[in-house]
Amino acid sequence: MTGARDWQGQVGASWAAEWQRTDRSLAPVNAALVARAAPAKRILDIGCGAGATSLGLAAALPEAQILGIDLSPALIEAARARATAVPRCQFSVADATEWEDHSFAPDLLVSRHGVMFFTDPVAAFGHLAAQAARPARLLFSCFRARAENEWAEQLPALLGAVPPVIAGAPGPFAFAEHDHVARILAAAGWRDARCEQLDFSYVAGAGDDPIADALAFFSRIGPAAPLIRALPESERLDFQKRFEQLAQNRLENGEVRFRAAAAIWTAQRP
Repeated sequence: MTGARDWQGQVGASWAAEWQRTDRSLAPVNAALVARAAPAKRILDIGCGAGATSLGLAAALPEAQILGIDLSPALIEAARARATAVPRCQFSVADATEWEDHSFAPDLLVSRHGVMFFTDPVAAFGHLAAQAARPARLLFSCFRARAENEWAEQLPALLGAVPPVIAGAPGPFAFAEHDHVARILAAAGWRDARCEQLDFSYVAGAGDDPIADALAFFSRIGPAAPLIRALPESERLDFQKRFEQLAQNRLENGEVRFRAAAAIWTAQRP
């Protein structure tokens, strides 16, 4: 389970170092969120990471003021470095479950895969509803079931250690069940919750050696990363050979691509 302390520490630092690869892997999700954002004047980007969604929103909505918040100081530092020429994008280290700013009541709350890690999601979404303007909209993405996301299913299988998905536990697939998410949003005071399915290609490797690039990415990011790093030297070469075969089978137009599945949720704050 990935918790707040992880994001404030090593996990956040790894994502900050790998923001170009993570942005690449989730680019279709980012585009889907940006396409659904208008109209909005004040946007809160929850779990903003290295700022990709905030910057995409700024480009699409030239009148909007955008505030990105994240638990990770390293990710906020990366976001600020990317947004120096976009003063409408501001970034702050903050916990979304406690964030308050009475001078900035957002009419759109958006998140690219940043809300599945709440320890108490009803309380978290309820708190965010209380901070929002009236009316306001909620727009976020999350992964669907792990079985629908090849990289998350097949990579741990190569290591012989597919971790269980614990119902209700924070993590990448905490919001995989439609009815579970709908109940959370309703209990938190959000209305008219709707979900769209988004199937996309998760680009794990590209460049001159896309297979090596994918291995480097998965060694830093995702549920298999700690398992790969912990491999004894005696097992590392065998794993690398099996990974190269898997990646070769996913090679398409010079990129290592895995089938991936997300959900795009919208809801209203009356």
